[in-house]
Amino acid sequence: MKKLLRIFLAGWGAKKIGGGKCGCIGTIVVFLILYWLLGFVFDVF
Repeated sequence: MKKLLRIFLAGWGAKKIGGGKCGCIGTIVVFLILYWLLGFVFDVF
């Protein structure tokens, strides 16, 4: 369940941050960075 929430939050954040400005590659990069950072956040809780 944590992974599903992590994927959802990273996807939502990537769409908000890199949605129209960076293009497709930028959105993927932002998604990967957010997914990685959320891994640390969910390990703490």
